[in-house]
Amino acid sequence: MLPPLLHTLRLPVIASPMLIASYPEMVLAQCKAGIVGAFPALNARPSAQLADWIDQFDTELAAYRAAHPDAPLGPYAVNQICHQSNDRLDVDLSICIERRVPILITSLRAPPRAIVDAVHAYGGIILHDVTTVRHAHKALEAGVDGLILVAAGAGGHAGTLSPFALVAEVRRFFDGFLVLSGAIATGASVCAALALGADCAYIGTRFLASCEANIATRYKQTIVDAQAADIIYTDAFTGVHGNYLRQSIEAAGFDPSNLPRPDGLAMDFSASSGAKQWRDIWGAGQGVGSMDAVLSVADIVTQLDTEYRAARNRLIAW
Repeated sequence: MLPPLLHTLRLPVIASPMLIASYPEMVLAQCKAGIVGAFPALNARPSAQLADWIDQFDTELAAYRAAHPDAPLGPYAVNQICHQSNDRLDVDLSICIERRVPILITSLRAPPRAIVDAVHAYGGIILHDVTTVRHAHKALEAGVDGLILVAAGAGGHAGTLSPFALVAEVRRFFDGFLVLSGAIATGASVCAALALGADCAYIGTRFLASCEANIATRYKQTIVDAQAADIIYTDAFTGVHGNYLRQSIEAAGFDPSNLPRPDGLAMDFSASSGAKQWRDIWGAGQGVGSMDAVLSVADIVTQLDTEYRAARNRLIAW
C-alpha cells in the first residue's frame, strides 16, 4: 500500500537518486510528470546549495500544484549516504529536517534512530536501500518506513540476488512499503515489480538517457547504444561491487576482462575525494537494452505509463 504522500502519483515509480546526474531540472521534471523525483544531497555542493535546491523544489512544486490542481504530482526525495566517509552527513540531515523534506532515502548504513524520529515528527518518511535480507532486518530495527530492495542488475552499487528471491524472502517478515530496483526500464517491468509483491518500482538508468540528466551527451548515447552484455559487475573502482558500462571502462584505459583488484580501496564521499570514479566510470543497469533514444523526462514517463497499462491489461485478460 502506498503511503499517503504518494497518493498523487501517476505511476508507482520512484526515480533513483543518481550522483552527478540528478540535478534540479531533472528532479522537477520527474515530479511534474507524476513520479517521485530524487537526488543525492551530495550533488549540491556545498551544503548551502542543498538548502537552496530544497527551497526551489518547494516553491516550484507548490506553484505547479496551484496551476494544475488536478494533475498528478510526485513529491521529491533526498538521498543521504550514511557512509562514514560522508563528512557532510550531519549538516545535510539538519538542512533536510529543518526544511521538512517529505522523503529521505538513506543508503550504505541504516540511519540513526534519532534521525528517524525527527523525520517522523514532521510527517516525513524514510526509505532505506538494502541488497540483502540481513540489511533489511537492520533497517527495520532502525525504524525506517520502507525498504528499497536493490536486486541484481541495478545500476551503480547493486546486489546479486534475483528480485524473485529477494522480494519473496523480505515479504515473509515485512508487510510494509516495499520498492524494487534492478533493471527496471519499461512499464512492463514496473507492472512485474508489483506482481512480485513490491509497491513501487525504482528506476534510475532509464532517466540517464533523458534530456534533463546532468551528464555528458556521450554518456547518454552510450546508454542508448548499449546492451545488457555491456554491463560489468566489479568492485575494482570503489571497493564495493557495482554495475558499470564496459565502454566507459575501456575509455578510461582499463581492460574489462582483467580489472585491477581494489587492494584496500574504500568508498570516499568526502568533499575532498574528487569523486573521479563517479565522473569517468559510468554506472548503468542491465536494463540498458530497453532504450533506443534520449527523450525528455515527460516523454519517458508517458512511455512508461503506456507500457504499464498495456502490461496490466494483458495480465487482466489472462
